[in-house]
Amino acid sequence: MKAHRVHRAHRLSRLFAAAAATALLLTGCGADGSDSGGASDGAARGGEAYPAPSAPRAKPDADAYDEADENGRTAAPDRLSTFALDVDTASYGYARRTLTEGRRPDPSTIRPEEFVNSFRQDYERPDGDGFSVTVDGARTGDDDWSLVRVGLATRTAEQQGERPPVALTFVVDISGSMAEPGRLDLARSSLGTMTDRLRDDDSVALVTFSGEAETVLAMTRLGDHRDRVHRAIDSLEPTDSTDLGAGLETGYATAVEGLREGATNRVVLVSDALANTGDTDADSLLERVGTARREHGITLFGVGVGSDYGDALMERLADKGDGHTTYVSTEEEGREAFSTDLPRNIDLTARDAKAQVVFDPETVAEFRLIGYDDRRVADDDFRDDRVDGGEVGPGHTVTALYAVRTEPGARGHLATATVRWLDPDTRTPHETSGRLEAGALHDRLTDAPVRFQVTATAAYFADTLRRPETPLPDAPGLSDLRESAEVLADRTEDEDVRGLADAISDASRLDL
Repeated sequence: MKAHRVHRAHRLSRLFAAAAATALLLTGCGADGSDSGGASDGAARGGEAYPAPSAPRAKPDADAYDEADENGRTAAPDRLSTFALDVDTASYGYARRTLTEGRRPDPSTIRPEEFVNSFRQDYERPDGDGFSVTVDGARTGDDDWSLVRVGLATRTAEQQGERPPVALTFVVDISGSMAEPGRLDLARSSLGTMTDRLRDDDSVALVTFSGEAETVLAMTRLGDHRDRVHRAIDSLEPTDSTDLGAGLETGYATAVEGLREGATNRVVLVSDALANTGDTDADSLLERVGTARREHGITLFGVGVGSDYGDALMERLADKGDGHTTYVSTEEEGREAFSTDLPRNIDLTARDAKAQVVFDPETVAEFRLIGYDDRRVADDDFRDDRVDGGEVGPGHTVTALYAVRTEPGARGHLATATVRWLDPDTRTPHETSGRLEAGALHDRLTDAPVRFQVTATAAYFADTLRRPETPLPDAPGLSDLRESAEVLADRTEDEDVRGLADAISDASRLDL
């Protein structure tokens, strides 16, 4: 067995070397856009940011991001890459469910950053509020291409101390489509688990919607009322059509009526997001969510269920509601979503968080941000705190990957990554940065930390699913990716990485 693993490890090294130049050039261009552990050798945290331009930069021409060469690459108009932070994972969860059922995921549902952010990282946690910044990288071949990882992490909930109470309004889809196994039954089980995990000073309300919406339980302080909440959850039964608009309207009205000062107020939408009755216009639905967010500070946590799932609508709702999305298809994933993901999203560490990476023109010839297509921010809006960013809670990590082509023989400074965020209570802006030197790049991807390699494998996989007809030049095939994931699953003994190997194996059988 040991010899077999060594053989596979050597083959993995050859695989990543062969895939080098463009295999990770997934998306976009440079200008727009959990566990504690030590950073790897060559990672930089803190330090002075690479100097920004002394005069305001003109906003990039949006058309520049759509001009691609024959290899699907785009040209970077400047040395800056700016994007809003994102901790969503729904795209990866839904892709896994679809592959398990023997179906090919719709490429439009594949968001590489949500694949990458589905896996644990070992970034060092900050000592105080805000973020740590880890920047590291590895060369991926002989033609000056490297993979650069920007890792951001917040303190865990345990490090952060006692959280404020929460007021959660669960808005649950009970339409006919939710009768399918793994939908409403999974929602009932998950909500019951969450109710048991909340504190006595937390509050819960329950709204259901099908052809119409109903407040089943007004905002109720748990205290001695857990049995009442459980009875309300257990009473949920599927009925007929899906009026998502009515559900959102009633849900936010219930949340506003039960608004608690000094608490974190959040709407939790549990649905397959397949609206077919009432107001089904996405822009109208989004405006309802946005208004509640602006006027009352009520944020949204979207939990997607079902083999047929309105991924795009749920993602847009969460973005408009300053929230997050996840996807669940099993009881284990439901427990994870409501016992781990939701608690991390109850409290906020940072509002409107954005990242900007500045690449040194003396050492970097070209760069590509992998994913974050819908999260790009104009470079000169990085310090404009009126421009929305992402909301990040305690215990989160956020990873961004770049494919970077260095100048031949490059030495010295390579890149500086800066994260900017607003204090969730005072809205005071803060920044912190990390640097990477060309000499700190690992010589090969297999020399990089194992979590770096997991991230790379997840990104390759996302690219294969998103571009099944036009894979990137020299991209590894699914069989090689599966072998890579299996090696990494053995090394990490991580069930999530084992799940990645299984998902790639399922995709291989579809001959993508």
